[in-house]
Amino acid sequence: MKTLNHGCVAVALALGAVPVLAAEPVHAHVHGAVQLDVAVDGPTLILTLEAPLDSVVGFERAPRTAAEKKTAQDALAALRASGPLFTPDPAAGCVFQSATADSEALQPGGKAGDHADLDATAEFTCAKPQLLRRIDLGGLLDRFPRIQRLQAQIVTAQGQFKQTLQRPARVLTWGR
Repeated sequence: MKTLNHGCVAVALALGAVPVLAAEPVHAHVHGAVQLDVAVDGPTLILTLEAPLDSVVGFERAPRTAAEKKTAQDALAALRASGPLFTPDPAAGCVFQSATADSEALQPGGKAGDHADLDATAEFTCAKPQLLRRIDLGGLLDRFPRIQRLQAQIVTAQGQFKQTLQRPARVLTWGR
């Protein structure tokens, strides 16, 4: 993934300095609920997902069995190939660039903590980012059925937005 130099967007998300978004805790650990930060800066769309490990793989500790190890590796592989999981508005002409996904609990010798999380990012380059007003999350929700609610924070040149999706909703929208 290329190094980000997205000034105010990255700083606003990292510091929680976006006033419209600061009213409630950003990253509460609730099974079935995930946090998605969406940042559009110039042609770059960055999606940052934070999820309780249970919401993605069904357990919150280092995998113990061969089946759990396979489930964890399959989930990481799907998130690292995030293109099919997130479908930005076709009008924006976004092309998947790269993705990362990891959890400390899934590392060799990972901690067996009670509330492990998984963090993932996906980066797209958009030909017409000003037309980006929605992202279809159907691929993510189909792949990870334990996700029941998604809390999103969105920062774009058009403004700052917040939205919560509850199943069966699948499309994150913002803007005017």
